[in-house]
Order: sequence, then structure tokens, then C-alpha cells
Amino acid sequence: MVDDEENVVDFLRLGLQYEGFQVQVGTTGLQGLALVEADPPDLLILDVMLPLLDGVELCQRIRSRYRTTHLPIIMLTARDRVADRVEGLNAGADDYLVKPFAYEELLARVKALLRRTAAGADDDVVSHGGVVLDRPSRLASRDGRALQLTAREFDLLAVLVANAGRVLSRDTLLERVWGCEFEGESNVVDVYVHYLRQKLGPPNLIQAVRSVGFVCRS
Repeated sequence: MVDDEENVVDFLRLGLQYEGFQVQVGTTGLQGLALVEADPPDLLILDVMLPLLDGVELCQRIRSRYRTTHLPIIMLTARDRVADRVEGLNAGADDYLVKPFAYEELLARVKALLRRTAAGADDDVVSHGGVVLDRPSRLASRDGRALQLTAREFDLLAVLVANAGRVLSRDTLLERVWGCEFEGESNVVDVYVHYLRQKLGPPNLIQAVRSVGFVCRS
């Protein structure tokens, strides 16, 4: 969530945490951009009137940087003109709520967008950079060449390919591939990325982002 109104932030954070969501908060547009780049969220609640970088421009920057994946964005604003709503939606927002709003309505829209995104994330076939992964058959190939992957290698590559262009932290990859209660070696993600790079061959498709994690980028 990116909003500089303390009372709004406190109210929404408490309500969303009660619903089981993990909430990170930025109070300026630049902080919001940094949060998205460091550990991309599953959904972004974004105020329009922000210091340093307004919400419309922040939304545009996010959309331009992550063209190969879709981060659901809900815009919040006190502006209620039709032109303002059109501007927000044209910037790339998925939904638009005018302040003051009912918390129950915001929560319903959050859940609806997450359901829609989850459905897209479960596509049977995902591809990027010549890599094609067929999830039902567990078959993988690159440029027509079959890849012999272990179950864990396939799952890790599927997450990276499905989120191509999006930097995923090691903790995120651990949770999505190994499960949130994983208690093995702390460098297991790096080890499996090394295995994948060897099997994928050049050009390098999985790139490390220092102190953050990995991104699939051709």
C-alpha cells in the first residue's frame, strides 16, 4: 500500500492484516516504487496524491517496467471527476475507488482482483525466452530442445517464467516452490538456479539481482 495519510494507512493495514494479508507500506511514490522493485507484491493499493512521485506516474512506471506480468493495482483518491477516473485507468490501474469509501467494498475488490490474477497464474502453458513449460504434462523445452528437469527444477523455472521481468526475492521463491515452512539450507535457491542455468544453456535467462533475488529476463 502506498499512501501518505496516516489514518487511512493504519485503518487499512489493521483490516487487511486481520484478513490474513501481509501488508507493506510506502508513504511516497518513490518509496512505493522501491518496494515493488525489491519484493513485488501480489497487489498494490495506490493513492493518487503522493509526494515526490504521484500515483498516476508511479502506476505508469510500474506498467512500463513489468510488461510481461500483471500486478493488480487499485487506485484510491479524493478526486471524483470522471476525467480523473479515466486518467487513473488509462495509467494502468485495474480498479479505482474514491475516498471516502467503504472498507468492505475495498476488501471485496482486493479479493476479486487476486482471484483473477491467481487464475491467470495457473495457465497450463507458460513461456518466455524460448522456454516452454507445459504444467499438466511436466514437459519443458527451450528453442525446441527438450529439458530434463527434476520436479523441483521444473517448479522453480515455472515460477520464474510465469513472472518474467519481475524480480522475485529468495524468500518469495522459497515460499512458492519449497513451501513457507522450508527449513533446509539457506542457499538452496542459488543452488537450483545454478542447476537450471546449466540445463538451459546460453544465453543466460535467469539473472541475479544483487541483494534481492532472481529475475527471468531474455
